[in-house]
Amino acid sequence: MAQMFTTLGTWNWLIFGFILMALELAAPGVFLFWLGLAALLVGLLSFVIQPSWQTQLLMFAVFAVAAVPLWRRFAVTSRAASTSNPFLNRRTDALVGRVFTLEKPIVDGTGTVRIDDTIWRIAGPDAPAGSRVKIVSADGASLTVAAA
Repeated sequence: MAQMFTTLGTWNWLIFGFILMALELAAPGVFLFWLGLAALLVGLLSFVIQPSWQTQLLMFAVFAVAAVPLWRRFAVTSRAASTSNPFLNRRTDALVGRVFTLEKPIVDGTGTVRIDDTIWRIAGPDAPAGSRVKIVSADGASLTVAAA
């Protein structure tokens, strides 16, 4: 075991870093990526300063521990970016509260309405064509309307 540590070199750290990043692709969780990045940093620094194996292990530990707050900061900013569009992948929720004009009448509680370039199925009280309706709820691809 001691022999393995004393032979730690620049290429070993670089290979270890790439292996960890490849494992991240196989088992995503964004944990091995940061450890791989720490190993790559140790490998790159080993090219420049030629540290002892103890220093290399210490640098790896420091970089790995420092990666945790960096990852948390990155995760928070990416989460904040994803909340900038709260209706992404929930298009029907964005329609609730909007008012539209019926092109065709609602007959027996069901009908359709054109919203932008899409025809949506609606449910609500019978109404003639040209009536204004307000979307009050959305369930999947069906919208519930009320007279506006």
